Amino acid sequence: MIIKFTRQISKIIISIFILTFSHSCSDKSKQIPADDSEWTQLIDENLNEWDSYLSFKHQVGYDGTPPLDESGNEIAPIGLNKPGFGVFSTITENNEVLIKVSGEYYGCLISKKEYENYHLQLKFKWGDKKWIPRLDRLKDSGILYHSIGPFGAEHWRSWMMSQEFQIMEAHTGDFWSQATSAIDIRAYASESGLNPMAHESQDFLSFGEGGEAGNYCLRSNNYEKKPHEWNTLDLICFNGKSLHIVNGEVVMVLKNSRYINEIGEEIPMTKGKIQLQSEAAELFFKDIKIKSIEKFSPEHAAFF
Repeated sequence: MIIKFTRQISKIIISIFILTFSHSCSDKSKQIPADDSEWTQLIDENLNEWDSYLSFKHQVGYDGTPPLDESGNEIAPIGLNKPGFGVFSTITENNEVLIKVSGEYYGCLISKKEYENYHLQLKFKWGDKKWIPRLDRLKDSGILYHSIGPFGAEHWRSWMMSQEFQIMEAHTGDFWSQATSAIDIRAYASESGLNPMAHESQDFLSFGEGGEAGNYCLRSNNYEKKPHEWNTLDLICFNGKSLHIVNGEVVMVLKNSRYINEIGEEIPMTKGKIQLQSEAAELFFKDIKIKSIEKFSPEHAAFF
């Protein structure tokens, strides 16, 4: 009797161990492996890897066209690397350097270098402040990749032409086309006024300039953490294909990155600068790093 009871206890203990180990392995499988020896750090106290560009401090009534002064003349954007506005700064928290984005003016940090075929990883968390026009809206920002062309080509002359990995409350991982960019996304088509939504099980639809699906696509699901908690984002790009990954979960599969030129030709868009947006909401970035890749991992290649 005692022996039988002991065997039952042993089986229970082994079962608990197996379940715990399996759960641990499952959690680890969602993590993106990181070999720090391969990464280039893109953050320091002086923001040496970045330029900054600012357009306007938004006001009620702006409709997407350049705002006008009292005489009806267009107000010029603030411009490139102009001091004194305090939109982008660095602070130290728990011995780590953070980038603080005030959000008070529309604009962006722009990487000084162009990148192609890479894995970008960063962490972000929301601050508390919001500005017009987002006072009663969700907090908003984004990673703009494959950024090319003139500064301020899109949206109140704030950003370069690019593809957007959106950072937005409950919408982190969404896609927006910027200027005449275009791309194909595995997504459910729009129906009955609903936005298209990404899903790895679907065929590719064309988004952006000339695309039948519009210029916006929802991420497959919301994996953002609670307010004031750090989120890890991974953007993996190779040969015009890209993955949007939020806290270890692939939320969008994209390919055939391109733009449409002035005579209607499709031009591949696989290389460019990286922009981090200031878009009327306060947020913080840390652990920004990038590394070159020669191919997708087998796990990530399977999405295409």
